[in-house]
Amino acid sequence: MTISVGDSLPDDKFQIFGDDGPYEMSTEEVFAGKRVAVFAMPGAFTRGCSAVHLPSVVASAQTLRDKGLDDVVILCVNDPFVMRAWGETTGAIAAGVRMLADSSGAFTEALGMTFSKPAVGLYNRSSRFSMLVNDGVVEFLNVEPGPEIVCSTGEALLEQI
Repeated sequence: MTISVGDSLPDDKFQIFGDDGPYEMSTEEVFAGKRVAVFAMPGAFTRGCSAVHLPSVVASAQTLRDKGLDDVVILCVNDPFVMRAWGETTGAIAAGVRMLADSSGAFTEALGMTFSKPAVGLYNRSSRFSMLVNDGVVEFLNVEPGPEIVCSTGEALLEQI
């Protein structure tokens, strides 16, 4: 089943690489009592994610917070080491964007948002989408229907708020 507007997020754990190394945060720790913008991408350092999607989030992060959001996160099925490196090299961490690693892909699978594209080496990755989560419940959901990055950008989510 694919996650929908009005659904509660599944319980799981994310990995984050902080100043003292990797640590875990639960779904509840990330989302309970908060409004959070989530931008899910197929993979760190991939072409569309690095050239278009992530820069749109970085450019919109402060405006999203100015509109009352508590956090802005990027979610990928990658390990926390890669997510930290990607966040540092792109300026996402400096912009206050939290880099969530769904290392096993269990959270993304529970959302019903996985895909595989073996021809380019992507297996069990996250579909490209954005969502606004309010206290653990999906308020807005924007799933890209094809390879273009249009409805899941930072700017697109800003227009909905």
